[in-house]
Amino acid sequence: MSASVLLAVVVAYFSLLLGVAWWTSRRADNDSFFIGNRNSHWGLVAFGMIGTSLSGVSFISVPGSVGAGAFSYFQIMIGQFAGYAVVAFVLLPLYYRLNLSSIYRYLGTRLGVAAHRTGAGFFILSRTLGATARLYLVVRILQDLVLAQNGMPFWLSALLVLVMILLYTLEGGVKTIVWTDTLQTTGMLGGLVICVVFLLHALGLDLASGWSTMRAAGLADVFVTDPMSASHWAKQLLAGAAIAVAMTGLDQEMMQKNISVKRLADAQKNMMVMAAIMTVVVLLFLFLGGLLTMYAQQQAISAHGDRLFPAVVMGHLPAWVQLIFVVALISALFPSADGAITALTSSTCIDLIGLQERRDWDEARQRRVRKAVHLGYAGLFLLLTLGFRWLDDPSMVSLILKLAGYTYGPLLGLFAFGILTTRTLRAGVLPWVALAAPALCWVVDAHQATLFGHYRMGLELLLVNAALTFAGLWAGSRSPMDRS
Repeated sequence: MSASVLLAVVVAYFSLLLGVAWWTSRRADNDSFFIGNRNSHWGLVAFGMIGTSLSGVSFISVPGSVGAGAFSYFQIMIGQFAGYAVVAFVLLPLYYRLNLSSIYRYLGTRLGVAAHRTGAGFFILSRTLGATARLYLVVRILQDLVLAQNGMPFWLSALLVLVMILLYTLEGGVKTIVWTDTLQTTGMLGGLVICVVFLLHALGLDLASGWSTMRAAGLADVFVTDPMSASHWAKQLLAGAAIAVAMTGLDQEMMQKNISVKRLADAQKNMMVMAAIMTVVVLLFLFLGGLLTMYAQQQAISAHGDRLFPAVVMGHLPAWVQLIFVVALISALFPSADGAITALTSSTCIDLIGLQERRDWDEARQRRVRKAVHLGYAGLFLLLTLGFRWLDDPSMVSLILKLAGYTYGPLLGLFAFGILTTRTLRAGVLPWVALAAPALCWVVDAHQATLFGHYRMGLELLLVNAALTFAGLWAGSRSPMDRS
């Protein structure tokens, strides 16, 4: 299929998003931008959050990981399901009881202003790095498939994508994203199902025989039993639960959609429905990865990892499947950045600038500040996307999870300390602990061979980081009975 036709599809899809944004952002105010006026339908939120949680990394990297790791990624998903239950029945009741617009205000209520800003700061760092890594992956593939053939350099492609995202998020914020994410999730999952069906047909298989063939080839193995491996099942399950709590329950982007639902019971329903659908969808992505690996072996395709899916579709499948792939890819692209930029804007305005407490600023001035922050994050996203282009890691899903271990660990430890203890922090302790814990984890990670021999630490780095943060906070705190 010609690059000009694919480009026309990209433009048409974006026009649809703009239409949805115009419809949803009419009469929008700051409350609409931050929490959707607490009037979002739980079903829309649940479905749209699937696209945000998966994004382009799952669409490209999870299928690409099957050739090297079989279905071992599903170990993480099993752990995540348990983590989503913790979010639904421990964290959401807390957020609703305090009527929060930013979840990091809980830290301020419980542990003081420094904890509030430290939590928001780690979220901003975590979400900025994670979202730009996801954004880079899909922009790179769009660049290779469509935009480079129309003469666009990578920097211009990234700029145009970010301008598109700004155009439909600048006014409506969460109120708009709840609807656009639903549209985008539909496009991504529709493309996933169609690609699975077509590859089964191309290989002469049905679902049952496809599964049997994968199992016979060792591509469907889920559990890693080698205790020395970084992917050992116990470590992956624990890490999956911690990732779900940290990257969903302690993440303003994900939680601002939940708390935009009017009732706690509906928000909990949203979370558990999303967890159930996510489990099925991840399994389907892995099944697709097995089909891609078998097809690549049959056709002697040398691509692997993140490059496998695009190489098979664009080099060997019919034009109509290529078209569906591009639509699904675009659908995976936008949730990587639209909700992130909105959430980062919300957290900066509420947690760092204190926009809602500035009673001397009228609605118009608050809106100007919010838009300026929004534009600033778009510029930062562009710079970091270009930085990831220079890095060009072969498996972005591994890189993103690695980054999460360093940046979400202190956030997890901080919330755990606030929820599980009644102790108060001594002045000046928090910044040192929040910096020391990830720094110590980096030292340990860099010297694993010396420290552990054949044992390899994997995603449990997030738990170690959180535990170090918790221990440091405990050591620097005092009991309510301590009057000293």
